[in-house]
Amino acid sequence: MRVAIVAPPYPLEEAPAPPLGVTYVAAAFEAAGAEVRIFDYLVRGYSPEKLHAEIDDFKPDVLGSTSVTMNFPVAAQIVSEAKRYRPSLLTMMGGPHVSFTAERSLKEYPAIDMIVIGEGEQTIAEMMSCGMEARAIKKLKGIAYQEDGMVIVNDRRPFIEDIDTLPLPARHLLPLSRYQALGFPISIITSRGCPYLCIFCQGRKMVGHRIRTRSPSLIVDEIEQILSYGIDRINVADDLFVSSPKRVKEVCEEIMRRRLQFSWSAFARVNTVDKETLQLMREAGCDSISFGVETGNAEMMKRIKKGITLAQARRAVSLCRDVGIIPHTSFIVGLPGESSETLRETAEFAADLGSLYGYHMLAPFPGTTVREDIADYDLEILTDDWTKYDANHAIVRTSALSAAQLQEFVADFEAEINKVWNEMVRGYYAKINTPAIDMQVEGHFRMELVYRLLSEDLIEKLGTVETDGFDDPFAFAEETLCDRIKKATGVDRDLIKKTIRDFVAKGYLRQKVSNTTHCWSWTHNNRDSRG
Repeated sequence: MRVAIVAPPYPLEEAPAPPLGVTYVAAAFEAAGAEVRIFDYLVRGYSPEKLHAEIDDFKPDVLGSTSVTMNFPVAAQIVSEAKRYRPSLLTMMGGPHVSFTAERSLKEYPAIDMIVIGEGEQTIAEMMSCGMEARAIKKLKGIAYQEDGMVIVNDRRPFIEDIDTLPLPARHLLPLSRYQALGFPISIITSRGCPYLCIFCQGRKMVGHRIRTRSPSLIVDEIEQILSYGIDRINVADDLFVSSPKRVKEVCEEIMRRRLQFSWSAFARVNTVDKETLQLMREAGCDSISFGVETGNAEMMKRIKKGITLAQARRAVSLCRDVGIIPHTSFIVGLPGESSETLRETAEFAADLGSLYGYHMLAPFPGTTVREDIADYDLEILTDDWTKYDANHAIVRTSALSAAQLQEFVADFEAEINKVWNEMVRGYYAKINTPAIDMQVEGHFRMELVYRLLSEDLIEKLGTVETDGFDDPFAFAEETLCDRIKKATGVDRDLIKKTIRDFVAKGYLRQKVSNTTHCWSWTHNNRDSRG
């Protein structure tokens, strides 16, 4: 049984890190005996022609995709294109968006044969035990499908009790060198479940209200596996990692017992941190923590059922600074009842906290309380164009503020950030910055360059160089590649050359050499010679 899993495209602004959900799905299929390949279009360009070629090469029996709301349309289009090209494929989708829009998604995209609702690993195991036979699969819990023009949604599957039984994510199937080149951290989870009631979040309904934890030894086994790929930065992605000091202590002590050296970040709630725990995290390599504070208005904090106070936010930020951890705080614009006054309070509170901070626009995702009970709130949803559900577009309005006014608030904040940034860029070219600022500017330019190399397949398109007759064919191949990338992107040639040489040294790029040709290509990962 061959199974292809699609990692659909994601814009650079949304930090396309190695997809965790995709690798959990791939691992579940592998554990059940399938031959699995990931069609990764996060760090490779997508085109129907490329999809067709990969289908022809792998010849999958099943093709599935996960997605979040923002990239659901492109994911569904890819699945639909695969079905059109190879009608015999069994096509499916999973993930938070389709779990809460199963009926609508199946009607809008009839090429999707079925949807896996909620946690998918046990559903996948049962699918494989049925031989992926469509008629048998339709009897399983956690499945939705269309039959005779009717959408059938089966009973929801219970949450997985022991998540230690899950196989480790199949990251070996990802083109890891490309992700390492882009520079975003790899995410892990240490638990599933959330007991909190935030009205804007899907988490509680997607993974349940009861926290199910992984054993510290298994968590650190996974960390060791990640580090073995030459990756040295990890993000702990679950909201409640810091909810149990005892468990955090066990994980941190296991990291230190194994003498693992890496940096990591985590998400946390301001009402669950204490100085002793934060100090231990710092000793184990944690250097930054992100807190969702959401608003600077106490009444709104109650309305969104966040379950925290402004005083707790101040204390959490202060504790992080005390132990040497960088605190990040995020705020949501456009919450129910938002007004000019609440925005002013939030802006003053955010600026006064002493943390790095930023704003997101409210995106009322399917499955969230704010969307399902919209009539109970001072809020109007203006569009179901899922591509705008990226937290960067104002897609709601309140009785006091229009979408344009909400957008203007964030634009004013970003204008101030951009003013500082433009001065840094000007100083970079004028050679008057400090080395630290120049490094920051060049790092940003490099990230943009690398994303273009990846998403536009520039190495593949420009990397074949005829070198016959040159005294130093390796140098000529390098110079030619840099010239071509410069012409395609307009990026500073010195930065291009520095980046290419760095990637060769780290094992992300290589040259395949024949008698007369040098062909540049990405490696699969930097300890593996597969392309």
